[in-house]
Amino acid sequence: MEIYALYGTSGTGKSTSALELAHRMNIDAIIDDGILIYQGRKVAGTSAKYEKTKIQAVKRAIFHYKEHAEEVRRSLGEIQPNRLLVLGTSQRMIGRIVEALHLPFQVDFIPIESIKPPQEIEAARYVRETMGKHTIPIPRVEVEKDFLQRLISSAQQIFSSKKEVIGETTVVHPPFSGGRIMIHPQVLRKIVEATCDQFDEVHHVVKIVSSFEDLPRFQVSIALQLPYMTNIPALIHALQTTLYKEAQYCLNIAPASIDIVVSSLELT
Repeated sequence: MEIYALYGTSGTGKSTSALELAHRMNIDAIIDDGILIYQGRKVAGTSAKYEKTKIQAVKRAIFHYKEHAEEVRRSLGEIQPNRLLVLGTSQRMIGRIVEALHLPFQVDFIPIESIKPPQEIEAARYVRETMGKHTIPIPRVEVEKDFLQRLISSAQQIFSSKKEVIGETTVVHPPFSGGRIMIHPQVLRKIVEATCDQFDEVHHVVKIVSSFEDLPRFQVSIALQLPYMTNIPALIHALQTTLYKEAQYCLNIAPASIDIVVSSLELT
């Protein structure tokens, strides 16, 4: 396995640059802030950007926690990427990650200044310092869609129509930055609708409401078409469980509650 490392101080735009760099260098996996991304999807780990304090975030990012490191090592062993890109704030931090994940010690270091113009680095720092926005190189959560539009459109131009993608970018507000997480309604609706399509009894999704005032909470209104004598409570419970798992996988968050509202019911 060939190891590459993109490094630079916090807020210099490493995560947003990682996708283009990975595509250009035929790198098929990325390690960024505690998560392993393979072919545009998170396959293991927990993002440090969701930790409550900076100390916890640093520990998560360098795989200080044994179970966390073992999970990512196991996934690396399963997918066997030919090239891996590791992101970090310094060569020393990357060395800690390489050691924790038992990666080859021969690393090709790439400073962010070598691939990103100074004006873009300064702009990225300004956004981090004034708005507390962090980026994850996977297409999951959008914060303030207008801010992301240029990133998404440029990412789409990089990749072919054959979906040869490492991924798009996701912007989040970590709890320790003082911001809050928001999910764009179109993103959430696609996830919910794709999940509901697994259930023949769900005719269509009527409405989706999300709240992040304290903890992540979702309310999904659905229209049902089902045979007489269907066990509706069991159906709703199965739907809640599946939605919870999809939210964890796609959004890297664990909803505190998922309320299902049956807005209409038709017996067939």
